Amino acid sequence: MVHDDIADFMTALPPMGAIAGLDLGTKTIGVAVSDGMRSVATPITVVRRKKFGLDAQALLEIVADRDLKGLILGLPRNMDGSEGPRCQSTRAFARNLSRLTELPIGFWDERLSTVAAERALLEADTSRRKRAEVIDQVAAGYILQGALDRLRHLRG
Repeated sequence: MVHDDIADFMTALPPMGAIAGLDLGTKTIGVAVSDGMRSVATPITVVRRKKFGLDAQALLEIVADRDLKGLILGLPRNMDGSEGPRCQSTRAFARNLSRLTELPIGFWDERLSTVAAERALLEADTSRRKRAEVIDQVAAGYILQGALDRLRHLRG
């Protein structure tokens, strides 16, 4: 089920278990996962996009392999908070994915996540080629960590 509100997403989750954060790009999907306590996000991989069925299959294999309990998709809002075509595309992806899995799916505002990921990689003196390879999964890590921090705050 797709949840627009992070609090609703939280109530749909079991108390423990890892969740994934996804940074949906036009060519790739960055993937990060949390630990079972949902404290720390770790970037793990990038899925090269082909078509929805294959993309979903690759993601659901990760879900099964890691026994994930939920998915957070980065929602690429405009800087003024409005939603453009990329948000509509992300919402459509979430709706289509929800038809293939019972997992709760939520959204997290991803404004500036790629900028933050790029800055972190530059500070780590990562080469241009390596940055291009890992930027999407690092951005997914920023998206997921933001959501984890908010979930922790909501739990009190």
